[in-house]
Amino acid sequence: MLLAKLFFEFFKIGLFSFGGGYATIPLIQQFIVEQEGWLTMTQFTDLVTISQMTPGPIAINSATFVGAQVAGPVGSVVATAGVTAPQTIIILTLAYFLFTKQRSFRLMDMLLRGIKAGIIGLIFIASYDMFKNALWPEGGNLEIVALITFIVGGVLYAKKMDLIKLIMLGAVLGIALKLALPFFA
Repeated sequence: MLLAKLFFEFFKIGLFSFGGGYATIPLIQQFIVEQEGWLTMTQFTDLVTISQMTPGPIAINSATFVGAQVAGPVGSVVATAGVTAPQTIIILTLAYFLFTKQRSFRLMDMLLRGIKAGIIGLIFIASYDMFKNALWPEGGNLEIVALITFIVGGVLYAKKMDLIKLIMLGAVLGIALKLALPFFA
């Protein structure tokens, strides 16, 4: 029963994940964190961070991680199959009509334009929730996170630095500030 529920929840996420990986973040948050309670908000934020660091799409990485947390290795396979099944079905159906029937998809193009506009709002809401959780977790230190965010954002804006270097800069700043903070308290 748990595996079926896991598959169905990720099937819904895959079915409505128009707009790419970032569009799945609010859906995963709603279904996995808020409705099912399989992950806490802190675990969810860690999940998004880890999914960004590992190769592959965020939806598949997230499904694999959540599936493993909830039901072990079999759960990771079931969740990953659930999140990829809708896109596979949709693409095969569209390809059939496009390549065998030589049809035009004007209605589909108009529909996708409207969906893309809504995706921006969903991504903003999920980003805001993760930002709040990163700045104010239980016992978190707002000053350290704010300072790192300001420094990394300033360097990105002013220098257009390589993203890998910025990630490394953020990690070094986080360690340095965490170690130096007791001396200034």
